[in-house]
Amino acid sequence: MGTKVFDTPAAAVADVSDGATIAVGGFGLCGIPDALIRALVESGVGDLEVFSNNCGVDDHGLGLLLNARQIRRVTASYVGENKEFARQYLAGELEVELTPQGTLAERLRAGGAGIPAFFTPAGVGTPVADGGLPWRYHVDGSVAVASPPKETRAFGDKRYVMEEGITAHFALVHAVKGDTAGNLIFDKTAMNFNPLAAMAGKVTIAQVEELVEPGELDPAQVHLPGIFVQRIVETGPQDKRIEKRTVQATEGAAR
Repeated sequence: MGTKVFDTPAAAVADVSDGATIAVGGFGLCGIPDALIRALVESGVGDLEVFSNNCGVDDHGLGLLLNARQIRRVTASYVGENKEFARQYLAGELEVELTPQGTLAERLRAGGAGIPAFFTPAGVGTPVADGGLPWRYHVDGSVAVASPPKETRAFGDKRYVMEEGITAHFALVHAVKGDTAGNLIFDKTAMNFNPLAAMAGKVTIAQVEELVEPGELDPAQVHLPGIFVQRIVETGPQDKRIEKRTVQATEGAAR
């Protein structure tokens, strides 16, 4: 078996081609694989379909790929603080499948676990299940592509909607620490979507702040085993971005 370690983010994503599907970890701007995303921007790859909780902000994270018009379709929970995301969607330049956050998380987990579909009560009785959600608009604001209706079924005295698991050609994730065998440790909120995205990728690429040798990680602390990770690159400490900085003036301080 060859090494999983790559020298640079560019080398790790070099074979991501036009039209690829990509699951991307992180929550807001927390724990996003920013170095790998920048490498994709620089590669010029396009027509991408992305599965991610949100799409970064205008000047950081997946927002960079959006600004460069390299993304064709996004499956996400919310638009977030990305104005360009909203603009492209409403202008008919981007296809967007909005899905409940817990459903998105379970779709990624199910795909990674080899489960093709599952039933959930989230969305029953709404356009999430009944169909009609606008996935893509025409330039004039009319709906070009709408979501199809999904199968619903009763279990006991309650109805559920069927959601399909997600798998992707590639997954990009960020971990605070990993070893050369691909075992990963995530930090706090970065646990939300990174492990799930990693499971969903056929080829999972992890950027880690610190890379160590096998045996240096406490097995009890490992959040994701190396079986799910095919490539790993050390990128050093991550710059912690804040989406909205809110501060309060100290009492008595000059204004």
